[in-house]
Amino acid sequence: MLNQVAIVGRLVRSPTLQESENGRKLSHITLAIPRSFRNLEGEYDTDFIDCTLFEGVAQNVVTYCTKGDIIAIKGRLQSRIVTKEDEKKYYMDLVAEKVTFLSSKKEKTE
Repeated sequence: MLNQVAIVGRLVRSPTLQESENGRKLSHITLAIPRSFRNLEGEYDTDFIDCTLFEGVAQNVVTYCTKGDIIAIKGRLQSRIVTKEDEKKYYMDLVAEKVTFLSSKKEKTE
């Protein structure tokens, strides 16, 4: 079996570093990825992919990236089930193994 994913997208918001109950550093980010084809209205839809980064990968992204930057992520898909009020919800996350910084959104200086 193979579970490997590679995506390229733009950060929806600036990443923040968090700490889990067991002391592990992590960051949850979302990448916006425009589709390569138009919908029935002639517009390009965008997919929003949730990603989880751990330890050194998370620290580097928080240090060097901000909202709007384009990054590439290589990792694996992981599902989780959240039960709330006897209702199960299924979520998919991309757990990052490697992140490549592709470009940053330049601020205009005047």
